[in-house]
Amino acid sequence: MEETQGRVGADSADAAPEVTEFDVEESGEESSPQLDPSLMEEASALIDNARTYAEAELGFQKTRAAFAGRLIGVSLGLVVVALILLHIAFLALAVGLVLAFEPVVGIWGAIGIVFGGLMLVVALLGWGAFSRAQKLATLFTSSDEEDAT
Repeated sequence: MEETQGRVGADSADAAPEVTEFDVEESGEESSPQLDPSLMEEASALIDNARTYAEAELGFQKTRAAFAGRLIGVSLGLVVVALILLHIAFLALAVGLVLAFEPVVGIWGAIGIVFGGLMLVVALLGWGAFSRAQKLATLFTSSDEEDAT
């Protein structure tokens, strides 16, 4: 019985001749794969397209970063101006409160009341910030450090 090689169902006339080691040694040539020139052109075009895409993407990201930097700069400037105006508004409020309390308790009493009220607000804000800082510190301390104290 003859063994069939190749695909199942392939005719022996359609099958490509099989090259063996013996055939290569007889001809004295080593077989090297032949590359299709169109395949090389396609690979070269693919590399060129990838390079072009990378350059375009890099340019886009640089432009986007510059735009974001300008937006951040303008935003920080607006925040600074807003904080300055807020400070001026609180100064105006303090002066207005002093002027409002002056007929009732005198000028020094009004200054004392406004100053005491502002110091109370500062103390409450500072206490809130301190308690949150302590909570934050406990998030980053290990259990070994807690056992040592």
